[in-house]
Amino acid sequence: MQKNDHFILNTIAQAIFDKKGMNILALDVRCCSSLTDYVIIAEGSVDKHVVAIASAVVKSLQEVGITPCHQEGFRVGDWIVLDYINVMIHLFIPAVREKYQLEELWREGDIVDLSIDVSSSRTGSYAGSERSVSF
Repeated sequence: MQKNDHFILNTIAQAIFDKKGMNILALDVRCCSSLTDYVIIAEGSVDKHVVAIASAVVKSLQEVGITPCHQEGFRVGDWIVLDYINVMIHLFIPAVREKYQLEELWREGDIVDLSIDVSSSRTGSYAGSERSVSF
């Protein structure tokens, strides 16, 4: 994995975490997919939450000069796909994630360790937590 890829994956994961996204999974799928290099799958509690998470991801990446090639699902919000060519992000409500089980499509992919800052200064709701967590 290139340093730039690691930075992008962590930026995405941080944006998801900061919006209280859950069950974040990053997979290196270069061994089993010709569509993309990495897939991030996560979920929000309801459709509006998923839309808020997706908007935060887009904004975070735009701040570092990266814009999506394609985005789909904002209108309904139960499954949003953000395509950044080498990274594809799938954001779901829990029932839709469970129904489609995309993790199974790329089960041969390697899980990518993510570094997420859970300090209270970033999120405002984790008082006393001053550490980074790898998922």
